[in-house]
This record gives sequence, C-alpha cells and structure tokens, in this order.
Amino acid sequence: MSEADSRFMRLALSLAARGLGNVWPNPAVGCVIVNEGRIVGRGWTQPGGRPHAERRALDRAGAAARGATAYVTLEPCAHFGKTPPCAMGLIEAGVARVVSAHEDPDPRVSGQGHAMLRAAGVQVDVGLMEAEARALQAGFLSRITLGRPWVALKLATSFDGRIALANGESQWITSAPARARVHALRARFDAVMVGGGTARADDPLLTVRSFAPLRQPVRVVASARLDLPRARLAGSVSEAGLWLVHGPEAPVEAREYWAGIGAELIEVPVSDQGLDPAALLTALGARGLTRVFCEGGGQFAASLMRAELVDELIGFTAGVALGADARPALGALGLARLAEAPRFSLISEEVIGGDILHRWRRA
Repeated sequence: MSEADSRFMRLALSLAARGLGNVWPNPAVGCVIVNEGRIVGRGWTQPGGRPHAERRALDRAGAAARGATAYVTLEPCAHFGKTPPCAMGLIEAGVARVVSAHEDPDPRVSGQGHAMLRAAGVQVDVGLMEAEARALQAGFLSRITLGRPWVALKLATSFDGRIALANGESQWITSAPARARVHALRARFDAVMVGGGTARADDPLLTVRSFAPLRQPVRVVASARLDLPRARLAGSVSEAGLWLVHGPEAPVEAREYWAGIGAELIEVPVSDQGLDPAALLTALGARGLTRVFCEGGGQFAASLMRAELVDELIGFTAGVALGADARPALGALGLARLAEAPRFSLISEEVIGGDILHRWRRA
C-alpha cells in the first residue's frame, strides 16, 4: 500500500476518535472516500452509534463514490440490525476498493464484511495501520473479546503519590488546567466510575462540566450496601445516567430509594474484599459499555489492580509533597515480591499547567 493510502487512513483514524465516549455500544469508526486522489466523502460513527461511519461518508460522497476507494478503520459490518450492512452500502454505491485497518472480531461480522465485498468484485486490502486502529478501538475490542470494558485508572497525586492529607483535605493538589483536562478525558469515555468510599467522602457529580459534551458519560458507583449520600449524586440523575453496582445484602430501603429516583441498580457477587471486580466489569460490558474512566478511590482502585483489570493508568502528578502520613493513591495490593507488581509501559507524557500528565498501558 502507498503513502497516500497511509495518509487517508490516518485521516480516517482522526475522524474515528471523534466518536469516543459518544457511540457505545458500537465501535468508534472513521471512513474516508477518495476518488482520483480527491476526498469526496468523510464520516465517523454518530452519537448513539448510528449512522455508521461508512453511511455518513457515502451520503456525503453521493455519485462520486462510484469507482472510489473507501478507507475504513474497522471491517464494514455485514449484518442487518437497525440499518442495512455497511458492506452492502459500499457495494451498492459502486466503491471499487476498500482499505480496512483490521477485521472486526464481533461474531456477527468477523470476516463476513470483507467476504461480502470481495464476492461483489470489490478489491479489499486489510491491515493498514492496524496497531493504531486497535489502540483506538481498545474498548470495543475488549468488550467483544473479553466481555468487559477497557478500564483506565486516573490518579491525581502529589509527587510522592498521595491524594489527600491525613485529615482528608485534597482540594486542590493539581492545577486548574489539569482539572479541566480531566473533564475532557471524561467526555471520551462511556462511563466515569468511583468506589463507594469516594462517593461517601465527596458526593461527586462525576459529570463533564467544563464544556457541553455530545453525550454525558454514565456515572457508575460501586457500593456493596448502597450507603451513599443523597445530595448531589441523587439530585443530578436527570442530568446524566447513574448506575449503582451493589451486593446481595444491600438493604431494600436503599434499593427502593435509588431505583425510585431513576438510578439503575446492578447486583453483583461480593468477595472477601468487597464487590467482585470481575463480575462488576462483566455486568458493565453486558450493558454495552466499552470504555470506563475510573477515578478511585484508593481501596476500589486497588481491588481492580489486584484483579488485573486496569488496562491503562492516567496520572496527573503535581510538584507538591504531602508525606507518609497523607493518604495514598492506592490501597494495599498485598504483594510479596516485586516481580508480582503490575507493570505498565509509558505511552505519552505532557506538561499541563504546573503538573505532568503521563499515560501508561499494561505491559
């Protein structure tokens, strides 16, 4: 494949990124249609998951799609759902060639979209910028192949890894620009999740407030007994979805209260150390979530780490030291040997205000 192919696929990937946080349970896909070196149509998956990227690009291209090449960041779908298959749409539009980044592992597609195109005489090339596309679609791929969403754990800490003083004071360790970036990150995830301890201590809104997002992330709170404050979280159910994950022993009164104001209740088993984290994430995946932004607290985050369910670390580190008596960002992991410690690889770092943003992915 040529340099021009790479350039157009790179554009398709940038378009796909616009759908992150807005299109679950569908993947965020981008499509660029090119005829004789000229872009005639562009599209990305729209909020809620439809229209699909290919349909948007074909509608914009119109008759110019005939004989063109379509660059798609994921195999075009081959199944009938609420809309006809995108592979069929490309065939009917007369597209001569399709370049896709990789095959869709969804059993309803899984090579069938490419096969449908080839059977109709369309040239199909697969694998261009596959690593980049898989990284972008990590959440969707995780839900399809593992049955759970991709989990990014955000930690905003002092230089020595603390999130609050011993008395609980934590506002503010990081700078205003860093906090604004957190809101931008929230908007690119399907859900924002915290443990019950954080909810009880802060009664957080967990919404995107620094700008108006296309779609507010679902707010997920994990609390075995639903012993949560009934102020800001309860008063904002109409602004953004609220899902409360609880254990079998949650009191009936608490269940009735939260269900009565519009929260969705999700019961999962409990283990020795609280809610079963694997069951929790499986339940979220079954409801369509692909990307979850976890904001702690320390004990809940540690339970996800112990279960090897954290895929990415997003750290905001401030140039302030709080000392050993301050509260740590992570609870106990119970490690006996350093070799048992979870390892992550640095993928990016950036200075924001007076802080450092660093992102790591599981090695």
